Amino acid sequence: MTTRTPFPWEARYPPGIAWDAPIATTSLGEHLAAAVARHPDRVALIYRETRLSYAALGGMVRRAAAAFLGMAEARSGVGLLLPNSPWHSVAFFGAASAGLRLMQMSPLDAERELAHKLADSGARVLVTLADEGLLRRARALQARGLVDRLLVADDAHWGGPAGVGVPEGATDFAALLDAAEAGELPVVDKHAVALLQYTGGTTGLPKGAMLTHANLTAAANIQSYWRGGPEPDGERVIHVLPLFHIFALTSLNRHLGMGNTVLLRQRFEVGQCLDDIEQFRATTIAGVPTMWIAMANHPSIETRDLSSLRYPSSGGAPLPVEVEARFARITGTRLRGGWGMTETAPAGTGHPARGESKMGSIGLPLPNVDMQVVALNDPHRVLPPGETGEFRIHGPNVMAGYWNKPEENKAAFADGYFLTGDVGHMDEDGFFFLTDRKKDMILSGGFNVYPRVIEEAIYEHPDVAECVVIGVPDAYRGQSAKAFVVLRPGSAALTLDALCGFLADRVGRHEMPVALERRDSLPRTAVGKLSKLMLIEEETKGET
Repeated sequence: MTTRTPFPWEARYPPGIAWDAPIATTSLGEHLAAAVARHPDRVALIYRETRLSYAALGGMVRRAAAAFLGMAEARSGVGLLLPNSPWHSVAFFGAASAGLRLMQMSPLDAERELAHKLADSGARVLVTLADEGLLRRARALQARGLVDRLLVADDAHWGGPAGVGVPEGATDFAALLDAAEAGELPVVDKHAVALLQYTGGTTGLPKGAMLTHANLTAAANIQSYWRGGPEPDGERVIHVLPLFHIFALTSLNRHLGMGNTVLLRQRFEVGQCLDDIEQFRATTIAGVPTMWIAMANHPSIETRDLSSLRYPSSGGAPLPVEVEARFARITGTRLRGGWGMTETAPAGTGHPARGESKMGSIGLPLPNVDMQVVALNDPHRVLPPGETGEFRIHGPNVMAGYWNKPEENKAAFADGYFLTGDVGHMDEDGFFFLTDRKKDMILSGGFNVYPRVIEEAIYEHPDVAECVVIGVPDAYRGQSAKAFVVLRPGSAALTLDALCGFLADRVGRHEMPVALERRDSLPRTAVGKLSKLMLIEEETKGET
């Protein structure tokens, strides 16, 4: 019997949590069906005026699976163009239970991106909402010959305002389910691709990460185990992140798999979210850093009762140290950050729910997940603790590869590990620290400059609410840093000289911003993350 050498992070795991614990993997249909069998009468989803039990959700999913199985067009894949709604869960788990490959699209995508994802994925069935804007785009895709079957659901089914109706040439999704009879479902191979989740694509067109049923259920079950397993009466979860994003999707899969009750909102509104936490007595909410910044800056935050929160978490982007500390000071509630990627579904690292944590760290590799730091110029050379390099990752949650990208797949893996493109180091205790994205790194006068280091320092300024740092052309150094900031209400105008004076003992001379732009707001991605890409595109256009 071979004895495994423990990883350094295992010693920092909470009592009762083992890195090599058996993590169940299954098909997505079985994942949900198990929760339905355990808690048929428990409320699964609360949305508008509807409280949908697990038994009712399970019944709708089975009828959706039967309906999809009756469509020859669905065999090449099912696309979802949906906002947060129970229709998303019904369509997602219905298609997955039928053994069909899914593909998600953002309602905020440009038509060019939507067309690329449909054409690249091969999906010929599209599910959307009876919303004027969504239908207009769906019909445009249909007119281009990219959609054979358009299924339209109405939010009025759940107590929302009536939609614009089902247009000619489309099928009423609810009526389709009413007519379907749930029969025997196929046995789905858990290693089959369940979802093509397209990456943001900072250069070129987005790529489809092939996530299997096993990848997606592993990620959900790893997170559940890391949090200590299900509570007897379930958790009360607020879900405001868009489900077309992998962070939100895996969070929902986790909570539905555990039999928790999820309050589903279409979008994040800071006042409503704080009200929901108080009134719903939420135990869990997952957010991105901009959400936590907005809540920490809300004028009523210090009078709010957030004592029910036990597992607030931040993901999707690095959480600035100052924001983490500010939220803890104001609320007495500790945010647990973590790290993951679309390609890892998106499990990777997390902070222990109990025990030691380190401010500024992205946490420890999660159970069954192995991470290493390798040289920036040689992905096969593993670096010792304390040295900066690229993260690489291996685990049951890591994608099978990129769809139809054999050459990129060769470059994306080394020694069986996925090369993340994220740069940082691991300390002696196994905590990982993210410095920046490899492709976001600024090369200034021969030095590697990491925007996140500068952003963390700028966030310490008492007048700064939000900031983003990017690289801009510099005739002498090649590139230099430019800072974009949003100031807190009532703050005095911040000048570049004043900012540099503040940063003088916080960053090196080669890291000092050469330009500052104050804005009322900063651009965001569909999931609410601050978008460097949009700012880089603006700067590039300004040069031409």
